[in-house]
Amino acid sequence: MQNTLDNTNTDQKDKLVQTTFSRTNPFQAKILKNININGAGSSKETRHIELSLEGSGLSYVPGDALGVIPSNDPELVDSLLEEMHWDEETLVTINKQGESLPLKEALTNYFEITLLSKKVLQQAAAFTENEELQTLLLVENAAQVKEYCYGRDLLDMLLDFGPWKATAQEFVSILRKMTPRLYSIASSIAANPEEVHLTIGAVRYTAHGRERKGVCSVLCAERVNEGDTLPVFVQANKHFHLPESHDIDIIMVGPGTGIAPFRSFIQERTVNKGTGRSWLFFGDQHAASDFLYQDELEQYQQDGVLSKLDTAFSRDGAQKVYVQHKMQEQSKELFEWLQNGAYFYVCGDKEYMAKDVHETLINVIEKEGAMSRNEAEAHLKDMQKQGRYQRDVY
Repeated sequence: MQNTLDNTNTDQKDKLVQTTFSRTNPFQAKILKNININGAGSSKETRHIELSLEGSGLSYVPGDALGVIPSNDPELVDSLLEEMHWDEETLVTINKQGESLPLKEALTNYFEITLLSKKVLQQAAAFTENEELQTLLLVENAAQVKEYCYGRDLLDMLLDFGPWKATAQEFVSILRKMTPRLYSIASSIAANPEEVHLTIGAVRYTAHGRERKGVCSVLCAERVNEGDTLPVFVQANKHFHLPESHDIDIIMVGPGTGIAPFRSFIQERTVNKGTGRSWLFFGDQHAASDFLYQDELEQYQQDGVLSKLDTAFSRDGAQKVYVQHKMQEQSKELFEWLQNGAYFYVCGDKEYMAKDVHETLINVIEKEGAMSRNEAEAHLKDMQKQGRYQRDVY
């Protein structure tokens, strides 16, 4: 009898495992909408993508991220095959479990081919006698290796350091598995049952004499249409979420695609009808072409869900104005909100924007709270400990 019960439990567990979608077992989400939300004349392309979660059992809360498992650009894959005279049908082993795929499929869907690392260069050095590569990898040239890897990909390495004496199998064995790309979710499931929305900026630039494209962002911008599917999973973000009470004020700073989680915050607040006020700082290049979700945000403001909306469009005037300048202008009221218990959120660029916003926040606290620099820093650290200062930066 015991054995029978055990078997039943195992069967149920198997069923559970098969229907739980995750990073290793993504859900194929159907694309319901995929539109460019930048206006005419913009130098940017930002896709608003709506995906169906119907039948997935997946759920999320505002602040969570959606993982998307992308595929590589077919043109880049073809260039690799051409450069190395590889047969696209050659079967290659892709993992320790011994699974194999035709080479073209492996390079398209399984391996990371747009990011170079020191490790890949070191392992590839065994397949060539190229002196330039051997010199580059000398211990004293660590800085040059880092510089070489930045903005270059596998094709650059193959073009720069041949001739190569390696099989396709030897080459793929040094490659990393494709990593999922994580995007802040731009919707509330309470407002959009069985749907998830994303705000993705298409990454395109020229470097080292070649056009470069973001793996996932350009897949979304150029190669998937409404009706197609994307493999996705939900990634919880414990360190970036709304206050438990909807009666607490929130201040959100999200320029560019950093608006994404705040769209979900505002949607959630619309459904939950708390008394907490909300204040959004949004910025981008031009008001006419880059004011993402403008109609929605202005409607939320009219409806009283969004209490304050401050915008900074850096290329519209003689002086460049950014979100931190708008914070500085409103420093008195900003400090009052913080003293009243408001939560402060930042989402977007880690390297410049988030640093500038952090610095400005310290200045506001120092000035309006009549504190020393050290006291203001300690005050902000205290807010962070209480979970009242949260950042989702990348």
